Amino acid sequence: MKPAIQAVGIGVALGGTPVLHGIDVVLPAGCWTSIVGPNGAGKSTLLKALAGLLPHSGSVQLMNRPTAQWRGRERARCLAWLGQGEQGADDLSVWDVAMLGRLPHQPWLAAPSHADRVAVEQALRATQAWDWRERPLGALSGGERQRVLLARLLAVQAEVMLMDEPLANLDPPHQADWLLLVRALVAQGKTVVSVLHEIGMALHADQMVVMAQGRVAHQGACEDPVTHQALEEVFDHRIAIHPLGDQWVALPR
Repeated sequence: MKPAIQAVGIGVALGGTPVLHGIDVVLPAGCWTSIVGPNGAGKSTLLKALAGLLPHSGSVQLMNRPTAQWRGRERARCLAWLGQGEQGADDLSVWDVAMLGRLPHQPWLAAPSHADRVAVEQALRATQAWDWRERPLGALSGGERQRVLLARLLAVQAEVMLMDEPLANLDPPHQADWLLLVRALVAQGKTVVSVLHEIGMALHADQMVVMAQGRVAHQGACEDPVTHQALEEVFDHRIAIHPLGDQWVALPR
């Protein structure tokens, strides 16, 4: 499959301590790839390196072009980011926070266009945040805030979307809504890459990158028994992958 992101020899050190060790990974376009592993495996660090948010050794290509060859606004229209525990200006309205996702599409200091307003409305409705569009971000609960930040990402209408722990603070029904949303994005040809702690949810993805100790232990299809074995191994066999209908679940041993 055509790669959306291809990384070769990615190394990252934080505070002088190596965190990633020469990672090679190919993330296919038009698919959902989940990145999983135990705490400290380097999942979020890898995602930030792929997003260009951390200095790193090695090379990253976005849509078969080295990231250095992308101009800033062009790249921001192609690749959207949702970080872990992101903060926003509490006095901004929900509408204005989501509108920030349209900045890569707008001329400098220009007012939002009709297309911008349509994109933001669609994003807020998709995350069920439309009814609070006039409320300040600071008045929302953690789960509501997360849905607004997800709407900001959707408003970019990017081809590639990177999400670091997007299910944080979401209750189970809204986690299920997120799953349906990701599936709809992939059906449209979008590429989604997500770091998840929820192994059962991660197993719904098309591809899985299993990490341990700053390295990729395995990459493969989520239904592949070899992927399940790799998952069990990086969690020291404290979990086991079992079939449930046409899906897979992770249960404690």
